[in-house]
Amino acid sequence: MKSTKLRSSAIFGFITPIFGFIVIFLAISYAPWFSWTGNALSDLGTSGTESMIFNYGLMATGLLILGFSRGLFELSEGNRLGRIGTYVHVLGALFLFAIGVLNINIRPWHFFVSVGFFVTFPSAVIIYSVFLYKKGMQSFAYIGWVMGVIALLIWTMRWSSVAIPEAASAGLISIWQINLAYWMWKKEG
Repeated sequence: MKSTKLRSSAIFGFITPIFGFIVIFLAISYAPWFSWTGNALSDLGTSGTESMIFNYGLMATGLLILGFSRGLFELSEGNRLGRIGTYVHVLGALFLFAIGVLNINIRPWHFFVSVGFFVTFPSAVIIYSVFLYKKGMQSFAYIGWVMGVIALLIWTMRWSSVAIPEAASAGLISIWQINLAYWMWKKEG
């Protein structure tokens, strides 16, 4: 049964980042006013067709992430640190779902859930990577640490808007997720 869970989680690990970025770029395609250097991605969630695509898409992406979190839970096999990393990962997924519910006009709540997402997701990867290192999966741990730390540090740089660091941070975490999903798929194949 465990094999099936890891394999299905791997599928979520592959499709979630792809789905999430498709949603963002589809919403942008309906928003000719959107600027990477002048907007936040969340500006897409305010009105029009793009807001429905963006908000419902983020909610769906948050739910899909939970499918990958299940694999993290299984892989950690009761290890306390692995489970903490998994719970923080789940919290990040819930924050992403909440970004879709609490659009940018719902202040200050949107700010709180957005910051929550961009802090918890890299933190989950860093914490879980400590578990992976102790489990003997050093290459995945190194990828996680690099991606997680850069995803956090990117916010210390000066940007004209937040759309670029938002996308870059999500992309970095996606690299780690897809790598680990590939391992889950091959391990249980």
